[in-house]
Amino acid sequence: MRPRLAPTSIRARFTLVMTGVSLLVYAIIGVGVDTAVHNRIERDGFRDTQRAAAEWIGSMRSPTPPQPITSARVPYLQLVDATGSVVSASKAASGLPAVSTLRPPNDGRTQNRVQCANGRCLLLTADRVPPEKTARLWAGQSHTVYAAMPRPALLGTQRLEALVAAGVLAASLLTGWATWALVGRTLRPVEAMRAQIAEITVSDLSLRVPQPSGDDEIARLARTANQTLARLEDAMERQRRFGSMVSHELRRPLTGLRTQLEEVLLFPEADARGGVRDALATAERLQTIIEEMLMLARISTGPRTVEPVGLAALAREEAARRGDGPPVEVSAAEELTVRGNRVQLAGVLANLLVNAQRHARTGVRVTVLRSDGGAAVAVQDDGEGIAPGDRERVFEPFTRLAEGLRRDPGGSGLGLAISRAVAETHNGTLRVEDSPSGARFVLRLPLAPPHS
Repeated sequence: MRPRLAPTSIRARFTLVMTGVSLLVYAIIGVGVDTAVHNRIERDGFRDTQRAAAEWIGSMRSPTPPQPITSARVPYLQLVDATGSVVSASKAASGLPAVSTLRPPNDGRTQNRVQCANGRCLLLTADRVPPEKTARLWAGQSHTVYAAMPRPALLGTQRLEALVAAGVLAASLLTGWATWALVGRTLRPVEAMRAQIAEITVSDLSLRVPQPSGDDEIARLARTANQTLARLEDAMERQRRFGSMVSHELRRPLTGLRTQLEEVLLFPEADARGGVRDALATAERLQTIIEEMLMLARISTGPRTVEPVGLAALAREEAARRGDGPPVEVSAAEELTVRGNRVQLAGVLANLLVNAQRHARTGVRVTVLRSDGGAAVAVQDDGEGIAPGDRERVFEPFTRLAEGLRRDPGGSGLGLAISRAVAETHNGTLRVEDSPSGARFVLRLPLAPPHS
């Protein structure tokens, strides 16, 4: 479960995370800056003390050299012998005991130290007088020069740390504000899309979400949302038309069934057995229509199971089952394999063959061939054909042309609609194409990938 105190919006969460991360990064940088400044100030101070000590040693000409000329930065200079007695000192260090007991190591001439006493800290350099000078001035007795300066106030207080901390906090807050503004601006189109989608209802699917320019993720999301809404609107429109047609087509046989049953009740002296027989025939027609409607609804969700299907073999099997009516000839130069539901594709071929035999004069020809990189199955009859204006109407549910109604009055008008739905769910097409004579239905499907 999400903690109650956790922010709920992406904008707030992202801003909080970025502020925390930036605070950590800036804190690390601040520690580095603080350390670097400390080291730089100390390094500069020790450089000045070393220079002052070296210059005084270089000016020594007698065993008791005069007071050195000091600067404001390095006021303390002392020359101390091996016993710790002050031989000479600058004005600021005059009368003071030796400022330190520090002695440079044997392998080095100078040594630096921060020395604190009585609440005061000094940057101190101990510089051993070279042996050749001690031999000439003090008979080889070791002497050390101490040069010291007060430690800068910036190092002696927490002022630098406070300034760095204030800078880190200010930079983190600035980063948080910039993140809040940037994320808000980025998510503004998403909020506009959300508000627009909230206004869309099932009764009105014509609205579309605002589509920003460009090709970033939000623009692609808007395009996808609009495409989905367009498909949903189309599906709802087709559902409305289908529901209207269903109610219209079912009303007539239900009315006929009711009339037949009422006649049996009203006129018992009539042929009751014949009336019941007629009513059963009407009920069977209703059952056929309902079953085909359910099949059309199931097919629209796509094939449930797919497998490799050889179209040439399937066409020969379906042609062999059509023993009644005009003969069916199958022509296939090669076996073409597609992936799909074998039962549904067999149903498409059966519907096309039944329709072709119904209108053929002498025979039906089925051709399986490659076409435009895919597989095609053409079912050709030598009947009257279909007028160009009716070639799309025949695929609408419950649509029956006058010639088909005359040849098969009991048909439901759903066979070709079901066949096209199967073709579309298999990423294919089913159309009526031009032919010299008769009607030519062509089913086109993508070929199965190799080794599928």
